[in-house]
Amino acid sequence: MIKIRKANERGHADHGWLNTYHTFSFADYYDPQWMGFRSLRVINDDQVAPGMGFGTHPHRDMEIITYILSGALEHKDSMGNGRVIRAGEVQYMAAGAGVKHSEFNPSKDEAVHLLQVWIQPDSKGVTPRYAEKSFADAPTGNLHLVTSKTGRDGSIAIHQDADLWLANFDAGNGIRTTLAPGRHAWVHVAEGEVLLNGQKLSGGDAAAISEEISLELNATKPSQVLLFDLN
Repeated sequence: MIKIRKANERGHADHGWLNTYHTFSFADYYDPQWMGFRSLRVINDDQVAPGMGFGTHPHRDMEIITYILSGALEHKDSMGNGRVIRAGEVQYMAAGAGVKHSEFNPSKDEAVHLLQVWIQPDSKGVTPRYAEKSFADAPTGNLHLVTSKTGRDGSIAIHQDADLWLANFDAGNGIRTTLAPGRHAWVHVAEGEVLLNGQKLSGGDAAAISEEISLELNATKPSQVLLFDLN
């Protein structure tokens, strides 16, 4: 079963400095039909104006993953981490027992476009943790493992049985993958246009997938896709 979540049906807020779309209920946007999917709780598609950002604020008991589509984002946190991440880079933070952080666009003239993902952890009160990984030079037309429960194959280890895969496609690229019995998937098209098992998904579109064995993605335009394999 594949249920499509169209980009234009998402929650939207334009705060001037922040233009954001919410795939799932978040902040002032509430839709009881879209509270999350399995352990996946948030996918926010954010564009932050130059010199603006999120001031220091706290989090607890959430796995937070940020992927930069264009521009740059400066991160600082109460663990002592400070870093500017750029297009193609992933940042991970386990909020766990509690952490404070800020995220700002350091550019004077370019907006930063990012996806922020929240995954509910399988245990609470863990020691906060930070990691990052670059996919800027990853080959196109392949799935690349970003996160996993065990950190296998060089991926970032997170506190949930949730594999996040990233794929960049040139037009005409395609991949096929399978879901193990009892597993579920969420496909989010960050940019471009793809066919998912023959159904067209454009930038911002997504699909909730259950009781499927084979997934086939074929790009009709240059595209970036996030694929979550969830328990």
